[in-house]
Amino acid sequence: MSRLRFNTAQEVFETYPAAGKVIRTPPTREHPLAFLRRLAQGPAPTEAIGFCAFVLPRREAVWWATQALRAMQAPGAPPDHAIAAAEAWVRDPRDETRRAALALAEAGDTALPGTWAAFAAGYSGGSMVTTHNVPCPPDLTAKTARIAVMTALGRLSGRDHDAALRNCVEACIRLADDDGKTSS
Repeated sequence: MSRLRFNTAQEVFETYPAAGKVIRTPPTREHPLAFLRRLAQGPAPTEAIGFCAFVLPRREAVWWATQALRAMQAPGAPPDHAIAAAEAWVRDPRDETRRAALALAEAGDTALPGTWAAFAAGYSGGSMVTTHNVPCPPDLTAKTARIAVMTALGRLSGRDHDAALRNCVEACIRLADDDGKTSS
């Protein structure tokens, strides 16, 4: 069964107008995963990363981003506590774990992809600040998950970059279409 709440790529762009700022390919009425596959094979395949972030529900978008970052980490890399905080929120999506991820992100280095994954979890709902209620915009998880993955991809080159990009798109498709029956 598909985890997507959208029937067409057009619906994704209508729901999240910010998607049109990072995905220049005009949306179509085709199924979102078919559109995603076309983006990945098109002239600007990194647009597919943005679409992944917007098409997935928030929790799945954070999970997708953290798993993409883990897959791109160099062997033997030190533990990334920001990625771990984002993963903790995915496993236990209570406000306490969300706030813990947000606190780690706010104290983190924005040059690091894991910091952005923690922001994605931290901005998944609730308040953006601790002192008073400032609701998170509905597209902020997608924006920050995209930044996390794009930042990690930006550290790779050549075949490593291309393979990681393909793996990110395929991971999104598997996560969105867990029965494998959505049309391509």
